[in-house]
Amino acid sequence: MPQAWHLIVDPSPCPGDWNMAVDEFLFRSLTDRPETFVRFYRWERPTASLGFGQTAARVVDLDFCRGHGVDVVRRPTGGKLVLHHREITYAVASSDIEAFTSTLGGSYKLISEGLLKGLQALGLRAVLAGETPREYVKGIVPCFSQPAQNEIEIDGRKIIGSAQKRIGNRFLQHGSIPLEGDEGLLKPVARWKDDSPRLKMTSLSEALGRPVGYAEAAEALAGGFARKWGILFEPHEFTADDRAGIEALRRGKYGTDAWTLDGKLLFPEPGARLESNRESHHE
Repeated sequence: MPQAWHLIVDPSPCPGDWNMAVDEFLFRSLTDRPETFVRFYRWERPTASLGFGQTAARVVDLDFCRGHGVDVVRRPTGGKLVLHHREITYAVASSDIEAFTSTLGGSYKLISEGLLKGLQALGLRAVLAGETPREYVKGIVPCFSQPAQNEIEIDGRKIIGSAQKRIGNRFLQHGSIPLEGDEGLLKPVARWKDDSPRLKMTSLSEALGRPVGYAEAAEALAGGFARKWGILFEPHEFTADDRAGIEALRRGKYGTDAWTLDGKLLFPEPGARLESNRESHHE
């Protein structure tokens, strides 16, 4: 019998602090027993997410965000600034090293290969990106400024940006997949100057030349994972206790300025490695 993974497809957009709390809750719920959760979700309002180690004042224009209805959250993973808006976001939380290997780089590449199968089902000619440009590694630039190694690109333009957090055999990886282009809002959020290089990003709708909605994208991407690993999905629903745990994380961590603006870890996890694929391969 094929192995079964848990599938969560959120029916409605959610606030950014709730989305991050759900992803961390899934990660924390993992044990030594091999188990995998795959989640797809959207964002209630435009939301800038910071990587775990970023300094808020250096990478995001907080005054612009406050004045233009853009929320700001800090991810539990590393990486660079992402503007979540007209997109589908995926998350994979797993303790299954047979399926994903025990390394950050190995599991990152495997997930990209699963995402590729989903994009190919939509009719896209997407590929894994090669070596990360030096200016991307060292620069204070948004995630979608250009592709990094083993991220996914179409004709040299990034279509998916991802980051991972790993502790031992447990990991959380999540990533942004634009449904529509949003450079006009990303640039002022990220302080992208008029004379800066062009952002090397694209969206599903732009790449396919037709509108692509959340439900279509979620179905294709879930199918890509199923084909990559030969698994079945079982719909997963949160219990009342689960939702209480998620709400506690939202209230006590992701909904606070102490975490969002200063990166103060109010819920410590000894021994945690918080990093993105780009950082771990190129620092």
